[in-house]
Amino acid sequence: MMDESTRWTVKVSKETDVALRTYLAQSGLRKGDLSKFIEEAVRWRVLDRTAAGVRERAGQMGAGELQALIDDAVAHVRAARTRALRTAAVDRRARPGRKARASRR
Repeated sequence: MMDESTRWTVKVSKETDVALRTYLAQSGLRKGDLSKFIEEAVRWRVLDRTAAGVRERAGQMGAGELQALIDDAVAHVRAARTRALRTAAVDRRARPGRKARASRR
């Protein structure tokens, strides 16, 4: 989860500190797990806020407009995936030292 760490200094209420440390202790987690817990909580909160923003913007769209946006995104991803698969297939065929196959006629 944490490949490269950054040190934070945060302030929380005494009540939050006691509640969190009590929870971690009851869950069998140790002091070092506090950073992991906070990172996971922040990730979930960022995801939640992002999803709420998307829902809000989508709620302001008509059903047809939203479906067109979804269809466009799906088509874009499929086209990119198809290009990547074709490129990989061409790369495999063009490897140096590989003998060409005889045709099966």
